[in-house]
Amino acid sequence: MSSASSVKQYKALGEDVWKTKVDKINAELFTLTYGSMVVQLVKDFEDYTEVNKQLEKMGYNIGQRLIEDFLARSGIGRCSELRDTAEAISKVGFKMFLNITPTVTNWSNDNKEFSLLFEDNPLTDFVELPDEALEGGLWYSNIYCGVLRGALEMVQMQVEAQFITDILRGDETTEMRIKLVRYLEEEVPVGED
Repeated sequence: MSSASSVKQYKALGEDVWKTKVDKINAELFTLTYGSMVVQLVKDFEDYTEVNKQLEKMGYNIGQRLIEDFLARSGIGRCSELRDTAEAISKVGFKMFLNITPTVTNWSNDNKEFSLLFEDNPLTDFVELPDEALEGGLWYSNIYCGVLRGALEMVQMQVEAQFITDILRGDETTEMRIKLVRYLEEEVPVGED
């Protein structure tokens, strides 16, 4: 169903929610706070693989809570297919919370995987990774992967998300790959029928 008209609807909705329903914070403060957190994780764990895991875990916890705000403010109902979900994430979710709109692209033949290409990434403003972090495998914005995994799990979609390229690592683009693993069954809490 992800036709050109639904893409335009998501884009218009994202713009409207950003303008009218979201409290804003100073972008530089946000960027510098995130950077300080990453630096502290590097000091605490001294292992970039572990820092990546911690960023993803933090993002997962954030995503589990952020989805409620997203659904309440956007008024979006359940998406009927992954293509609609991808467009809603890009055009409404990222717009609503970060005022960016990554491009949805590179669909797999079975329509279970896609990429988000980031032209802008507010987390990486003022950032230059040292060689040690590059060689150690740091994915600076890995928190986004966890946010998507946590948020989508709350709406019954198990996904894997990972960055495959990053401008901070010397690549030409910043690309996150998202793969639908399976749809989860809605579980009724024990004692409720």
